Amino acid sequence: MSSSPPKTGAPKIGFVSLGCPKALVDSERIITLLRAEGYELSATYEGADAVVVNTCGFLNSAKEESLAAIGEALAANGKVIVTGCMGVEADRIRASHPGVLAITGPQQYEAVVEHVHQAVPRPHDPFLDLVPPQGIRLTPRHYAYLKISEGCNNACSFCIIPSLRGRLTSRPIGEVLREAERLVAAGVHELLVISQDTSAYGLDLGYAKSAWRGSEHEARFLSLAQALGSLGAWIRLHYVYPYPHVDQVLPLMAEGRVLPYLDIPFQHASPPVLKAMRRPAHQEKTLQRIERWRALCPELALRSTFIVGFPGETEEDFAFLLDWLSQARLARVGCFKYEDVDGAQANALPGHVPLGLKEERYARLMQHQQAISAAVLAGRVGKTIEVIVDEVDDEGAIARSHWDAPEIDGSVYLNGQTALAQGDRLRVRVTHADEYDLWAEPIGSAVCAEKGQYAEA
Repeated sequence: MSSSPPKTGAPKIGFVSLGCPKALVDSERIITLLRAEGYELSATYEGADAVVVNTCGFLNSAKEESLAAIGEALAANGKVIVTGCMGVEADRIRASHPGVLAITGPQQYEAVVEHVHQAVPRPHDPFLDLVPPQGIRLTPRHYAYLKISEGCNNACSFCIIPSLRGRLTSRPIGEVLREAERLVAAGVHELLVISQDTSAYGLDLGYAKSAWRGSEHEARFLSLAQALGSLGAWIRLHYVYPYPHVDQVLPLMAEGRVLPYLDIPFQHASPPVLKAMRRPAHQEKTLQRIERWRALCPELALRSTFIVGFPGETEEDFAFLLDWLSQARLARVGCFKYEDVDGAQANALPGHVPLGLKEERYARLMQHQQAISAAVLAGRVGKTIEVIVDEVDDEGAIARSHWDAPEIDGSVYLNGQTALAQGDRLRVRVTHADEYDLWAEPIGSAVCAEKGQYAEA
């Protein structure tokens, strides 16, 4: 953030949002509450009356980033309220930054707003002020994250999410669908469904029914996908565990009601490593399930993330993972080098892998996957696909396909297409591919993001 003109008018709040999309949704909810009360957002520390820092506390490196962000905000502004996952370590935060005004944990939206009230009195009665019905969002207008639950019932040895965010707490399906409906009505063309464990949605509610559009709907993964698929937007499913009932959603993908995309956190493939991680270790059944999914929906793209250098990982385990990747042929893969997380049970496991070896395995995995991705994407050349436009500049448009989530996956470059607009959806023919991205040319017309009508591309 840089310097700004002197403050005038309504009180302004600076906001720093760190971490995953789930934390971003938390930030959006806090900002929506603040805007409803008449606060404005400041793009600079100096232009703000106070600053809220929404922290990440999953990895130690993320905690250091959060502490650095708090320090930067304090130095530039002096009035800082801390929230988010690292808020559960209030003593550590105050030891580094005793000058913070307040510290709250994740999902404590009302507490954050109350601390803002104490630092900067609210200007208006919230019942007399208007905010957009879809709330305030930090994403571009054409896509939005839709968080369906908090917490997690899994007990992975490397993860502290259950201690940070609690056990699975699903939102009633009617509430989720009404939010989705408001977002689409406001011009959102893509809904990215997120949680800690999307395929476990509704388990804690006993799959209780709630009303939407005059009908009762069960809080189940399949029911949610079916209802969201009726809204006319792209529906992208993230953080899906490969439970057997996920098979039921594949026909919706084949029909075009839900994007043919599954983000599944496999983490590894070697049975001994998966056992140490406390993850499902049936990699053979997983490969069989992937094969069955592709039979149901040939256009399916699978993305996943993997951890290398987990305690006890041998060269044999790593070679097993590379062979598994060759068989699975995932379209999109991310990789992390294992690091201890304060409070995680994996810290006490024997056989910690040296940093140099972790880095070497990381490089080998990414090189191995690049060859797989290049071959997979080469198969897209000559095909007609639908894309959504993210950016337009003097050289053309940058878009994404059904296979590409924003910020984490690849792009589709439409060179020379300067007349398109952000959020436009159109069909294109793929002309070229590399390891991560596609190049394409429009065919036919585009769905105009602003008018919802077709316009010539």
